[in-house]
Amino acid sequence: MTHKEKALQLFADKFHCSQAVLASYASECGITQEQALRLGSCFGSGMRKGEVCGACSGALMVLGLLYGYDTAGDVKSSQKTNEMTEEMMDRFAKINGSYLCNDLLGCDIRTISGVQYARANNLFTEFCPQMISNAIYILEDMINTENAKNN
Repeated sequence: MTHKEKALQLFADKFHCSQAVLASYASECGITQEQALRLGSCFGSGMRKGEVCGACSGALMVLGLLYGYDTAGDVKSSQKTNEMTEEMMDRFAKINGSYLCNDLLGCDIRTISGVQYARANNLFTEFCPQMISNAIYILEDMINTENAKNN
C-alpha cells in the first residue's frame, strides 16, 4: 500500500487529516502508527480553528522527524529545517490556493454554521482527501529530492 493509499484509508476510517498523513509515514519516521496517530490528533481541521491545514501539518511533522534537528546551536540543521518548512507550505499553497483550512474550505469551521456548511457540502469527505493527496505528493517529492542529494 502506498503512503497515499494508507493515508486516505486512515482518513476514511475517521482519523484526522494530520493523523492520516503522519501515520502513513510512521515506520520511516521511527515511530509506531499508534504514536503517530496520537501525535497528529490535535492538528486536524487546522488545530480545530481553521488554521494551517492538518494535512500540511502532518507533512511538516514527517519532515521534522526525518530531517529535523535536535542539537541546540546546530545552525546548519536549523536552517535546513526552516527551508523545508517554507518549501512545504509554499508548495502546498501554490497547489491549493492556501495552506489555511478556513480558506481552503471557504468557511469558518470555528463556528457551528461553518461546520454545518462544510458537512452539507461534503467538504470533509470529498475535499479534504484531495488535501491529503496533495500533501503526500509534495512530501514524496521533497523526500525523493533529499534522498537524491544524499546518494
